Amino acid sequence: MKKFLLATVGLVALGMATPASAADVAAPPYTKAPPPPVVAIYDWTGFYIGVNGGGGSARKCWDLVGDSDADLPGPEGCHNATGGTAGGQIGYRWQTGNWVWGIEGQGNWADFRGSNVSNLFAPDFNRSRVDAFGLITGQIGYAWNNTLFYVKGGGAATGDKYDAFSGTSGLIIAAANETRWGGTVGAGLEFGFAPNWSVGVEYDHLFMGSRNVTLTAPLFSETEHIKQDVDIGLVRVNYRFGGYGGYGGNGGYGGYGAPGAAHY
Repeated sequence: MKKFLLATVGLVALGMATPASAADVAAPPYTKAPPPPVVAIYDWTGFYIGVNGGGGSARKCWDLVGDSDADLPGPEGCHNATGGTAGGQIGYRWQTGNWVWGIEGQGNWADFRGSNVSNLFAPDFNRSRVDAFGLITGQIGYAWNNTLFYVKGGGAATGDKYDAFSGTSGLIIAAANETRWGGTVGAGLEFGFAPNWSVGVEYDHLFMGSRNVTLTAPLFSETEHIKQDVDIGLVRVNYRFGGYGGYGGNGGYGGYGAPGAAHY
């Protein structure tokens, strides 16, 4: 009987101790879930500088107004002056939401040249060259993250050279140079392939109007009414200065940031 009582007391004591031991077991540690990855948003705001290269074509039409030989005026014909170009650009853009605004100056060396036989004095022929051009334009664009489509418009200037040749001797009869002012419109598509780098393509049309140009030589002169329009296609690479933007507002990094958001 005594052994039975001792066994009963032991079992009761064990049952009372078990809940207390379970209560003393530490709860499993709480692990916070990692934050979701933040997508980098490209920001186009900032000063930039770049280079460009491509080709173009200038449509030139010559009409004789008069010359020192008292020849009758009339149309001499048209030609396309075509060739390559290379140059650079500098500008500033600022982004508000998806809209991008900017201003840019561009200067290019060019070698657009062409000629045609004169309708009035064959076999004599006329040659035109565009040696350089410059653009000062404003831009309005729309960005899809690191892809930007924009249109532009503003002022343009071209450096032109004109030569009238003898068709029999090949010698220059008369020549002239001018800087012509006009307007331009264009459009481009640009892709940001790194935080501060972008590459794009652009098309520009230059409205250079009609002007009277006097070609001279020691013993001869002629005045031509010359009309000009220019079409240009370019590939551009730009580097943007500064470290605007960040990953979802968590600090700056290269040119990334939420469009239109405050940057720190």
